[in-house]
Parts: sequence; C-alpha cells; structure tokens
Amino acid sequence: MWQRTRSRAAAEGGAHVNVPDDRRYTNDHEWARLEDGRIRVGITDFAQDALGDVVFVQLPEPGASLEAGGALGEVESTKSVSDIYAPVSGVVVEVNAELGDAPQRLNEDPYGEGWICVIEPADAASLEALLDAEGYRRLTEA
Repeated sequence: MWQRTRSRAAAEGGAHVNVPDDRRYTNDHEWARLEDGRIRVGITDFAQDALGDVVFVQLPEPGASLEAGGALGEVESTKSVSDIYAPVSGVVVEVNAELGDAPQRLNEDPYGEGWICVIEPADAASLEALLDAEGYRRLTEA
C-alpha cells in the first residue's frame, strides 16, 4: 500500500520526510537499526504519514520466527489496515507493548518511542542488503 502513496508532506510542496542516517530501510517502509547485535524495527515517517492516525498495532509474539519480507504484524489507522514486514530473518526477542495502549506513538515518534519490535537476526549482515538513508530518500521522492 505504501509503495504507491506519496506522503502528505511531499504532496504539499515537496517537503522531505524524516529519514535518519543511522538505520537501514525496506522498500515497504520499515526501518531497521542494529543495536548490540540485535535489530530494532519500526515503520518510517513516510509510512506513518501515509497511514494517517494509527489506532491499533498488532505486535508479533516474542519468540516468533520471522522470514525477511514476511508479515510480522499489522497497523490499523483511520484510513486502512496495513501489514508490517520483517526487514530481516530472525526471532522476535522484544516487543513494544506500550503500543497496545498508545498506538499513536507510531505517528508521534516513529523512530523513537514508536518502535515495534527487536529481532535477533539469523544473519546480522543481511541488514546491509537493505536501503541506506540516501536510497530510501530516493524511493520516497520518486
């Protein structure tokens, strides 16, 4: 859904969405950041902007095995329901349970308090196959 949607910011004069340089990105608008051998995952500013107001987040179960590109959860907004995809293969070791009571954190702070889960990667090097910040910026500006 997000691949074909331009953000409101881009549509309203070309303003760029926030794309931190310290993480990698998927074509499906998830971000991944390596932290002590594990990978913290969330959705991008572009994705939360395209979704609109988030009202529910379905988190993965701790201990769940994920395949890169496979669904790890869902985000429900006032506009739609969208899958969240795993950026890498591995096992979920932590989830942001606070999103159950405060799903709006995905909108308010997608790169901070709005993180979704932490994955113990099957291969940490697989992170390098994802887009860097510049590549993701080009994707969202297309």
